Amino acid sequence: MRKLMIATSLVAMLAGLSACGSRGIFNRDRPNEMAVTRQAPLVIPPDFALVPPAPGAAPTVTADASRQAMEAMFGGPSARSASEADALRQAGRDDAMPGIRSSVGDPDTAVVDKGSTTRDIIAAPEGDGQYGSAVAGH
Repeated sequence: MRKLMIATSLVAMLAGLSACGSRGIFNRDRPNEMAVTRQAPLVIPPDFALVPPAPGAAPTVTADASRQAMEAMFGGPSARSASEADALRQAGRDDAMPGIRSSVGDPDTAVVDKGSTTRDIIAAPEGDGQYGSAVAGH
């Protein structure tokens, strides 16, 4: 048993060392140190359409600019079908407070416990339902 263990460890050691190189110690391909060059630093090209603001002038950033930035990042509002728009209108989309998503996480916000079923639905993994299944109870 001892000889088998020694032979197995010797074969494993040889297999591990065989991965170190196959062409010899002194005959390796090395990078040429003299061929290395420095890259030029990145430079932001000037935008000649922009002019610096005048001292004491009113700020040029407006709500319209922030709306344009949001649309550039996330796209504009998506087109909705008539039935979807009607469902959103009936749900009170037009009556929603603009900053409601920011105030929902506030600890002083009063919430109603809807039970474990609602918690399970919210915590369910995201998907399109193609692998969903239903079990009929008796």
